[in-house]
Amino acid sequence: MLRSIVCALVLVGLLGPAKAEHMGSGEHIRFGLTAVVVRENLRFLDQWAEYLGDKMGRPVEFIRRRSYREVMDMLDSGALDFAWICGFPYVQKREPEFLKLLAVPIYKGEPLYHSYIIVHADSPYRSLDDLRGKVFAYSDPESNSGFLYPQYLLTKRGEKSETYFHQTFFTFNHAETIEAVAEQVADGGAVDSYIWEYISATMPSITNKTRIIRRSPTFGFPPLVSRVGINEDLEEHMRAVLTEMHADPEGRPFLSGLKLDEFRVLPPALFDNIREMADRVRSVQPSLAKATKDDKGG
Repeated sequence: MLRSIVCALVLVGLLGPAKAEHMGSGEHIRFGLTAVVVRENLRFLDQWAEYLGDKMGRPVEFIRRRSYREVMDMLDSGALDFAWICGFPYVQKREPEFLKLLAVPIYKGEPLYHSYIIVHADSPYRSLDDLRGKVFAYSDPESNSGFLYPQYLLTKRGEKSETYFHQTFFTFNHAETIEAVAEQVADGGAVDSYIWEYISATMPSITNKTRIIRRSPTFGFPPLVSRVGINEDLEEHMRAVLTEMHADPEGRPFLSGLKLDEFRVLPPALFDNIREMADRVRSVQPSLAKATKDDKGG
């Protein structure tokens, strides 16, 4: 199974209750990573955490959880200091707001990616129309590429997922969505283009079993965020470490392993088209996941 070979990053370890602003100089910095990046083994994450810890002057701990919702709840509660999330949870309305934009990855020269709608390579399906009445795999209910974008396409058609498809399910992992389509567990699926392309470059035998039938417009690449309320010096230090990795001979191999060019500070407006899609879908599906303190994400 692909799960045993390559996974989407979801986060590492168990958490303590301490807040970052109360942590001493030796306390761990807790950094959540979600299903927006692939890696080949846990050793890579360990080495990257060691690199960040050396630069920060205190240990960095990656925190693993299965879903975006769990990671967002941990940011909200103060159990995480930083996280790598998705554009959809980033743009959702929260009152009060509990996160800030930290940095954005640059991929193939741009801070952008797509949603891919994929089918099996040997299937007769050529468009979303052909998938009516079929089985469709989503990645996560708070994923832009793996859920929101196909919901938006259906909304524009006056359709809803529960009646358009015969059956749908969540894999909670873009790589697992690709595998579900490759192994014909699902007739179609929605995935992050970065992860599909990463797997295509590293394990083409998997993606060769799939075919892209629709590419979305470009969206802001899944961002790195910090929690509101952490020490400002800690936040600025982490931002500097990340954005200087491409110029650091020790940092460049980690970017290469992630197949990224660099991390860059960019304005929140980069994610406006995701926000507009979410507003459009929510106008007809009020129950669409909301990341507020009082509504933990239906």
